[in-house]
Amino acid sequence: MTAEPAGHVMWSPDPVRQKMASFFLEDVLNLPDDAPRVELRDGVMIVVPSPTLGHQDFANLLWMWLRKNAPESLQPGTAVGIAVGLQDSFEPDVVLLRRPVDGSHHFFLPSQTVIVVEVVSPGTKRRDRLDKPVGYAASGIPHYWRIEQDPVHIYAYDLVDGRYELVADSDEELVLSAPFEIRLPVRDITP
Repeated sequence: MTAEPAGHVMWSPDPVRQKMASFFLEDVLNLPDDAPRVELRDGVMIVVPSPTLGHQDFANLLWMWLRKNAPESLQPGTAVGIAVGLQDSFEPDVVLLRRPVDGSHHFFLPSQTVIVVEVVSPGTKRRDRLDKPVGYAASGIPHYWRIEQDPVHIYAYDLVDGRYELVADSDEELVLSAPFEIRLPVRDITP
C-alpha cells in the first residue's frame, strides 16, 4: 500500500537539463511545492538531504545564540538559500543577514549575507569543507564558519583577498572581533 495518490509522480529534475547542466536560479525559484530542497551547482540541481536531528540542534542553538547576541542591524536565519550566481545556489545551515530582510524570500544575495555557517555531517564533509567555502568566497561573503560535530569544534574564517583565512577556532569559546564582538561559548550551541 502506498501513501501517494494513484498516478502521482514525485518531482525530480529533468534528466536532459541535468545532463546539459542548463538549470538557472529562476528554475529553482519556480519549483513546485512538492519538490525537495535543492542547491544549484554549475547548472545542475543537487537534492539537499534533510539534516539529522543532531545537525539541526547545532544549527538551531547557534541561531538562538545569534538572535540573542547579534546587533539589531543583523538577522539570523536557517533553511534559506544564498544565490551565489545565475547557475549556483547554496543552502547554508545558518546565515546572518543585513537588515532590512524581506521575510517572504527564500533566497538572499551574497551582498546581504554577513556570515554563512555549515554544520558538517558525514554526508556533507567534502562540500562543507571544500566546495562551499570556495563558492561563498568567490561571491564575496565576508565570514564563513564551519562546525564539526565529532568532536565539537568551530572554525571561523574571514575573507581576505578573495579567499578564506582561518581567524579563530575553538572547542571551548569562539572569540572574534568581526562582524561584531563575539564570545561564543561552544557549550551554548552543543546539544
